[in-house]
Amino acid sequence: MKIKNICCLGAGYVGGPTMSVIALKCPEIKVTVVDLNESRIAAWNNEDLDNLPVYEPGLADVVQEARGRNLFFSSDADQAIEDADMIFIAVNTPTKNYGEGKGMAADLKFVELCARQIARVAKNDKIIVEKSTLPVRTAETLQTILDHTGNGVKFEVLSNPEFLAEGTAIEDLLNADRVLIGGKQTESGKNAIQSLVDIYAHWLSPKQILTTNVWSSELSKLTANAFLAQRISSINALSALCEATEADVDEVANAIGTDSRIGSKFLKASVGFGGSCFQKDILNLVYLCRYFNLPEVADYWEQIIVLNDYQKHRFARKIITSLFNTVSGKKIAFLGWAFKKDTNDTRESAAIYVAEYLIEDGAEIHVYDPKVSKEKIVEDMRYLWGLKGYTDQKIESKLSQIFVYQSHEDALDQSHAVAVLTEWDEFKMYDWNAIYANMYKPAFVFDGRNILDTEKLISIGFKVKGIGKG
Repeated sequence: MKIKNICCLGAGYVGGPTMSVIALKCPEIKVTVVDLNESRIAAWNNEDLDNLPVYEPGLADVVQEARGRNLFFSSDADQAIEDADMIFIAVNTPTKNYGEGKGMAADLKFVELCARQIARVAKNDKIIVEKSTLPVRTAETLQTILDHTGNGVKFEVLSNPEFLAEGTAIEDLLNADRVLIGGKQTESGKNAIQSLVDIYAHWLSPKQILTTNVWSSELSKLTANAFLAQRISSINALSALCEATEADVDEVANAIGTDSRIGSKFLKASVGFGGSCFQKDILNLVYLCRYFNLPEVADYWEQIIVLNDYQKHRFARKIITSLFNTVSGKKIAFLGWAFKKDTNDTRESAAIYVAEYLIEDGAEIHVYDPKVSKEKIVEDMRYLWGLKGYTDQKIESKLSQIFVYQSHEDALDQSHAVAVLTEWDEFKMYDWNAIYANMYKPAFVFDGRNILDTEKLISIGFKVKGIGKG
């Protein structure tokens, strides 16, 4: 099928950037991104490109070039579905917080709603592309819904998982390590695969485009994130041993990273990983292993999450013990709330859980992040405490211990300690002499990302606690 019209259901962190790049590189294809959230669509259509709903370096330039030419953002999903030859599903698939599989399985209600809407609206043959991260064999579920509730039209379901790293998503799209496309190994399935291959071939070479059966594609996404998270938890586990033995975790990481069999990537010790993918995908993998009666395999992968939680709590406990075993009423300044630099995404950010731990001990948390709003920070904490069953009154009481600022100077002024939770480059450039002068003494810096110049800070007078530093 020659694709002339693409629709994407979901205008979030995956759908927005991915479709923008496809539109940029395929000017002959009309690309429409739809979302039920009208305020999000309005933000994508905003003339002020500095306030797009997703912050990614380079994204604004791509949107500026393609929007209005062949890239459109709309809340009219039915029309976009009807017009499309190919439909990408890029909606959220969070971990279930209710019922069977609570706390582990992926919640597929939004994906199922998309499938039923497509089946209801479609009047001609379409290719459906799974872009959301999904459990193995979800394509079979989608195919069943489409075939049994449709209008007699034919659907081919493909798996095309995203491997984007937030903060470098545009570069990852423009020069991908690989694009993975899975489909049925029938004649019609292979034709559908080729239709999607032809789109990516506008800018990627054949060696960058891999094709598999649909089950391998779905499992590869979960596995890739599990392997990356495994490396982070491995080096973080060693960071605790380094602190106990006065070894330096960065030196250890460099030593093992020079081994070509291991490599240096994802060996940076930190306060812990966050983001929308790693924890969710590992928990999904754990659930699938238990479902298929593989308890030992499930236990192996689950330990990565256990270690990551331990690292965040260990960091928070280090703050408390260093501040003479109490942070009650003390001002702890957080530099960073996003789960990593160059993004405004806060999902599963380590900052959320470190803040919660310190607030339970009575601390005041004073936050500055260059891209995360006060509203988002409050929403994150409200959601966490809501999951724990706290009453509205109790949540409001705890929120009174959080303060958010537009400048780092205000957040740091008269603080007892500074905790670096996100590796924003600007934090390294601050006037730390001035910061020291306006802090209570002894002035502590807890570098959860090991990005600051420790020797310089110590020479100023700070007491510095890094990750994996003796």
